[in-house]
Amino acid sequence: MTLVIQGGHLIDPANNVDGKKDLFIDDGGFVAGVGKAPPGFKAKKTIDARGRIVCPGLVDLRARLREPGLEYKATIESEVHAAVAAGITTLCCPPDTLPVIDTPAMAQMLQSRAWRFGLAFIHPLGALTQRLEGKLLADMEALDEAGCVGFTNALSPVTDTLVMRRALEYAATLDLTVFLHAEDPWLRNGGCVHEGEVGTRLGLPGIPEAAETVGVARDLALIEQTGCRAHFCGLSSARAAAMVAQAQKKGLPVSADTTAHHLHLTEHDIGDFNTQCHVRPPLRGKHDREGLRKSLKTGAISAICSDHQPHEPDAKLAPFARSEPGISALETLLPLTLRLVDEKLLTLPEAIALLTHKPAGIIGVETGQLGIGATADICIFDPEIRWTLTGDKLVSRGHNTPFLGQTFRGKVTHTLVGGKLVYEGSKT
Repeated sequence: MTLVIQGGHLIDPANNVDGKKDLFIDDGGFVAGVGKAPPGFKAKKTIDARGRIVCPGLVDLRARLREPGLEYKATIESEVHAAVAAGITTLCCPPDTLPVIDTPAMAQMLQSRAWRFGLAFIHPLGALTQRLEGKLLADMEALDEAGCVGFTNALSPVTDTLVMRRALEYAATLDLTVFLHAEDPWLRNGGCVHEGEVGTRLGLPGIPEAAETVGVARDLALIEQTGCRAHFCGLSSARAAAMVAQAQKKGLPVSADTTAHHLHLTEHDIGDFNTQCHVRPPLRGKHDREGLRKSLKTGAISAICSDHQPHEPDAKLAPFARSEPGISALETLLPLTLRLVDEKLLTLPEAIALLTHKPAGIIGVETGQLGIGATADICIFDPEIRWTLTGDKLVSRGHNTPFLGQTFRGKVTHTLVGGKLVYEGSKT
């Protein structure tokens, strides 16, 4: 169906568009015109976007959908509905499912399941090593051909440095991107919070900043040795972000992201054992939070992701150290990023770039932009709507979030995937 999105403020950072422009979508689901209709264009449907922001659909580099293997927490179906309600049209799924995404069949199954629902696109990340055991390399070439956009060992450390070197060499030979969760497992040593004043006060085992920086240092040395293109996932410390920035200045092919919650929360939000703030890597001090924010401005960190991890209620009811880490975060990704705009840290185009074409560039997919001929994956949101996050408003099956009860500004009203309207929310 041909359609026009009329009267909205179009922000497309990839194409340096920031102004009031109509957007015209052809019947194939592609952008046919920006600002003016192409010759002979007749719209069969009109979306009134007056007073709203029109931007590319959001690209989330890390979201665990819990299927296959953990369907009691969430399913692909439940979470892609949550994604489009949040304006997210492209998701990357890590390989730590059950079974692990270490075969082409698993990668293809995940994608075919997503296609059945016709909502958000799912791009799997393939396993770096077989069964994520850190011993034998996975068949990255076959996984790449099956649709994997990158390779990672997720949160399972590759402790053998020679195995990691061989994995990076293999990836470099095939021009593949490796996604790294840099952490020294011996320094982490079973910790569950940042090694700082809050962890000490609560008597909880801490994870020092050095666990991350030592991991980053090792991986950067191997990247320099092998020439592999690498992406650091979920940086939590200012020092690690500075190390990545220095590597970028040296010309190493590295990028990095951080999570929306690490840009707002610190170890002090744990309060008296609030398990909703149990995340990995842990929430660190105010200095680290400010360092991460600075790295957004300088470009060392080029994407904000949700690191979505939905849980069943019981997962957060155990004592803090035994509770399961993670936040149900799809539906707060855009609002938390817009909060950075309200706080004058970012301009609105800068914020949208961190959620669209910049993460799309990291995984090498042609989305996150709305130039003529681009796939019409579109998010429309009202920047002035104020709303309070409550459990009954969450579309995700996981309600584990420390942001319940908080008021946000900016709400998604429409999401289009391939030119098809897949979500239409409240207009007030």
